[in-house]
Amino acid sequence: MNEISLRLDELLFPSIVDVAVLSVDVNVAIVLVNVRCTATGASCPGCGTWSARVHVSYLRFPADVPSAGRSGLLQLRVRRFTSREAECWRRTFVEQISGLARRNAQRTKRLRSTLAAIGLALTGRAGTRLASIVGAPASRSTVLRLVDALTESEMPAPRVIGVDEYATRKGRHYGTVLVDVETRRPIDLLPDRASSGLGRVAGPAARNRGGVPRPRRVLRRGSHRRRSAGSAARRPLAHLWHLSEAAERSISQHRKCLRVLVDETPQPTEAETDSAEEPSHSLWPTGHRFADRSRTVHATVHALVEAGHSRRAIQRQSA
Repeated sequence: MNEISLRLDELLFPSIVDVAVLSVDVNVAIVLVNVRCTATGASCPGCGTWSARVHVSYLRFPADVPSAGRSGLLQLRVRRFTSREAECWRRTFVEQISGLARRNAQRTKRLRSTLAAIGLALTGRAGTRLASIVGAPASRSTVLRLVDALTESEMPAPRVIGVDEYATRKGRHYGTVLVDVETRRPIDLLPDRASSGLGRVAGPAARNRGGVPRPRRVLRRGSHRRRSAGSAARRPLAHLWHLSEAAERSISQHRKCLRVLVDETPQPTEAETDSAEEPSHSLWPTGHRFADRSRTVHATVHALVEAGHSRRAIQRQSA
């Protein structure tokens, strides 16, 4: 029996010490694991003294990671100890199992990590649907709250910063995005395209103001030379407009001027002359690829209707 209990401890809680599994109850929807702490005492969080004098014990039911599609639930018995220090402002305190659950938490730490990973990958609504499928139901607010509670990892100071523009309203309002060129991760978003904002972010005192540390180079899209952070702060940077879109609009407006003039024009045939003389009420000109395709589909559909085919059969054949 002891060997089975030790195996359950290693199987269910491989990275948590001082935890003993008393029993496992499995039903259709829930896996209930009865757990208790095996430590003889605990340290008081107020004064730090060790105490083994048990005042009272009670049960907690934090949710745990699912198992085989079933929701996991712990029946955790915790003890409340009496502080041995007479001057301690905490008369009693509850033992906390490191790595298992936080104080007053409804979920274990590994379940919180699982839901946070789902939220990072799929955000709120989609993450909620996936969590319900795997057996860890949670609302979208809970998933987003767990994502917000994650601590941001410290990023190293970027050596090369890339500067580009983004549109909050195309043609009217533009901002600036800063990207670490080496790691390809966004650093910050500036509300405008003025070079003064870039100078404040990449300036030498930006570290003290909580901004981006001063980089070695600042690269702007469309520029053929590299600027240092100091020169980028002193000199106005030329704004890069969307040249491709502007060129496309200009070419479409002057497409008649770009047509190649051919001296010898081919003489139209009799069939083309007859078709040209007939008045056409179509919005598409004759010879246009979309017009020819539409006319072909139209003729095919009417031929199938006259042949007695159903609408579903016509749809399958003309698709």
